[in-house]
Amino acid sequence: MTADTWTVVQAKAKFSELVERARDSGPQLITKNGRRAAVVVSTEEWDRRTRRAGNLAEFFAQSPLRGSGLKVARKKDGFRKVEL
Repeated sequence: MTADTWTVVQAKAKFSELVERARDSGPQLITKNGRRAAVVVSTEEWDRRTRRAGNLAEFFAQSPLRGSGLKVARKKDGFRKVEL
């Protein structure tokens, strides 16, 4: 077992240690049948990686297509029939 790779069997047997290492040493990879299966990360790492950098309006305002003159044609067929 390397410092950051665990088999499923090892992860099950030493789950507390796995969680501690994720908190202290970074993401921990879990393999199943020799293939990558999952990664355990600390909540701090998860929050950092999933934090949004802005909102949708800011994203469109910073688009390189803004002011490019791109025209998008919309169909004016009326409403679509939707079955519920």
